Amino acid sequence: MTTVDFAAMTGLELMLWVQSERPADIPSIGRLLGMRFDEVEHGRVVVSLDTRPDFANPLGTVHGGIAATLLDSAMGCAVHTTLPAGVGYTTLELKVNYIRAARTDGQTLTAEGTVIHAGRRTATAEGKVLDDQGKLIAHATTTCIVLGTAA
Repeated sequence: MTTVDFAAMTGLELMLWVQSERPADIPSIGRLLGMRFDEVEHGRVVVSLDTRPDFANPLGTVHGGIAATLLDSAMGCAVHTTLPAGVGYTTLELKVNYIRAARTDGQTLTAEGTVIHAGRRTATAEGKVLDDQGKLIAHATTTCIVLGTAA
């Protein structure tokens, strides 16, 4: 079992740790869906996953919730990279626009989240999901509430 003091790490340090260590022993939505942290920097995170038949909606394409989860993760983690140690966040609002369907046959979906504003109480970010051909699948904005204060 991983024994890391997450509360002592800044958001950027934590996201870089997740990217480099890829912890398989910590339950998370990323582990469940097979997300990879491809790029992590202050105010920006890129995550990806490979689609699979389990992601299908009744029409046989990737369920919109997969794109929404990718976007929520990328944008939220981008916000997290701006926070000091001991400060958390949660999504207050998520607005997703779906552009086209994605296939369930193993295509790679990549989500990029970028912080627009990081304040003391709220943060906003924008994101997009592209398929492996570079076509836009969905785009979104989020507002996150910042929880706690740094010592």
